[in-house]
Amino acid sequence: MRPEGLTADAEGRPGGAAAVVIGGGLAGITAALSLADAGLRVTLLEGRPRLGGLAFSFRRGELTVDNGQHVYLRCCTAYRWFLDRVEGAHLAPLQERLDVPVLDADRNRLGRLRRAALPVPLHLAASLATYPHLSLAERANVGRAALALKGLDLADPVLDGQDFGSWLARHGQTPRAIEALWDLVGVATLNAVAGDASLGLAAMVFKTGLLSEPGAADIGWSRVPLGDLHDTLARKALDAAGVRTELRARVTSVSRTDDGGWRVEVPGEAIEADTVVLAVPQHEAHDLLPDGALDQPDRLLDIDNAPILNVHVVYDRKVLKRPFFAALGTPVQWVFDRTEASGLAEGQYLALSQSAAQDEIDAPVAALRERYLPELERLLPAAHGAEVRDFFVTRERTATFAPTPGVGRLRPGARTKARGLYLAGAWTATGWPATMESAVRSGISAAEAALSVLDRPRDHLFAFEEATA
Repeated sequence: MRPEGLTADAEGRPGGAAAVVIGGGLAGITAALSLADAGLRVTLLEGRPRLGGLAFSFRRGELTVDNGQHVYLRCCTAYRWFLDRVEGAHLAPLQERLDVPVLDADRNRLGRLRRAALPVPLHLAASLATYPHLSLAERANVGRAALALKGLDLADPVLDGQDFGSWLARHGQTPRAIEALWDLVGVATLNAVAGDASLGLAAMVFKTGLLSEPGAADIGWSRVPLGDLHDTLARKALDAAGVRTELRARVTSVSRTDDGGWRVEVPGEAIEADTVVLAVPQHEAHDLLPDGALDQPDRLLDIDNAPILNVHVVYDRKVLKRPFFAALGTPVQWVFDRTEASGLAEGQYLALSQSAAQDEIDAPVAALRERYLPELERLLPAAHGAEVRDFFVTRERTATFAPTPGVGRLRPGARTKARGLYLAGAWTATGWPATMESAVRSGISAAEAALSVLDRPRDHLFAFEEATA
């Protein structure tokens, strides 16, 4: 059957061009909103019982738990647009100024990475000059490497085939400097250590986040459960835009119709449309792509995934005074206070975000408890003697695409060779690593490509080109 919007919408208004968006993560939500804002009749199909993709929340007793800690930066202009579009920006504010506490567990010493109100690169100079986790020589060499990084051309395809770790070593970075600075930032944003990451993607992260504008790396995060933003508010925005949203609607096939349109099959229904956006993970997209849509579709299968592990600990008392911190000399990477956001009435709830977690993603909960609770006591003296009321883990085995050298040539753009069929997802060729920013950018790109073919207005679309470094 044709979707309601192709003939008449729910209020009986005459229809026009119809679009089906497959996938209700940030990419799919963005594509659906952008197409609906251009006047298309949009159906959004999501196989799960909620929207939000891999940035979602769930209930655990009295807690509302995020599956993982997600942050964004001031330079994430597309995701900030998304927050504004769903009227949720006030729920995920940015720091007034970058300030990251960094605690070295081995040396029991606290340092800070923060910026001053000065132009690039002077905005970080004072922080780097006093950063206690590096020697004077290492700090000087970091500055020289940063200037060399700033000089790289992100459009140079050679960068994609090189690894970041080797480049850092060639530019005088010691293992300690890589651990205490480059990987501190890179593992959290790339989901890979420097030696496993594409130089192209790493250069993009550091040039855009630290070397473009003084405030580019200021950190923002949700003060409410992610589901409030990516599900509740997103669904409200979709409804207001006239999007028909169907949950628990897993697509089984996408095929051409005799008149050149598209037929999307879900159990019990066949939906026809002029435009289809595949906003699903790369392996699912591969399975749904019709023959001839991409020259080398099996390349999608070569885009590997990387896991993220999240460790959740609920104490009977407050053990952390800061909203978050990063750690060195310990398996612990980043720790966030999620007490208020989760709705916890008494005690404190901490979430540990562990990226590049290939070695631990399948570890038993008991083993993770034995490993991480002593480490938290080592980092947080107030945790000594505190009762652990709950300890659990969440695992995203396919949290992001792996940013390995050479991955850039595997990432397709929004357009396919099949007219009216487009791709979206953080894994597509956005120029960004697998972040919420990349997902939103991909949805906008897919919508822009579709509207250009349909000769529809695109002035309403967020223009993010100027935000790339």
